[in-house]
Amino acid sequence: MEKVITNTNFQEILEAPGLLVIDFWATWCGPCRMLSPIVDELAAEFEGRATIAKCNVDDCEEIAARFGVRNIPTVVFVKDGEVVDRTVGVVPKQDLVARVNLYL
Repeated sequence: MEKVITNTNFQEILEAPGLLVIDFWATWCGPCRMLSPIVDELAAEFEGRATIAKCNVDDCEEIAARFGVRNIPTVVFVKDGEVVDRTVGVVPKQDLVARVNLYL
């Protein structure tokens, strides 16, 4: 199950060791709704090996700005607190799986 990032829990999630994958999205974003089921599948497939999280840019504008998110959906890959990769737009599941495996 993916985690939901809020302004309250963000620092705790960011400081956890290992790989963190953040899906930046918004409810009004059509492409975000297309990517959402893929992110849900990633969360199930990588449970216990990577943290998969969703961050609503409308609720967490400061967090989105911190990661330089200008377009959504944006998926940011964070390894031990450092951004190591990102995708923008709807990308195929196999591309996201390959990136997760690369950074595990």
